[in-house]
Amino acid sequence: MGGVDARPTPPSVSLTFPPHPVWVRTARDAVRTLLLATPHADLADTAVLLTSEAVTNAINACADKGCTTPVTLHAGWWFDPHHRLRVLVHDAAPGLPTPRTPAQDDEEGRGLHLISSGADAWGVCAHGPGRGKATWFELGHQAQTHS
Repeated sequence: MGGVDARPTPPSVSLTFPPHPVWVRTARDAVRTLLLATPHADLADTAVLLTSEAVTNAINACADKGCTTPVTLHAGWWFDPHHRLRVLVHDAAPGLPTPRTPAQDDEEGRGLHLISSGADAWGVCAHGPGRGKATWFELGHQAQTHS
């Protein structure tokens, strides 16, 4: 028997923008606004930091590889089985990012480390439409208590 799904659509945001550093702020602002419109505003600071790192990595990968294809950001809430935010940043630059261990005075190389230590789950995938890869992270898994 068919029926209409009465559950509200989880809030989300998508942006497509040129691989230029000026867009990092717009991406951060979009994710912050998304979180402030939900009961999970407490995740905003972490989500904004990790979004900034993922978008900066995508833009830098494009600059390093001469890629001018737009970067895509998608952030949205998933409610099954837990409330969690998933942020995915896709770029068309070839190759996968690899975590580095930067020296203390290095200004670059900490992005994936920050994402891996700040997110509840994260990864990089090379499947999906088009060339390139997507870096994603999730926040908001239900906390597990350990005794």
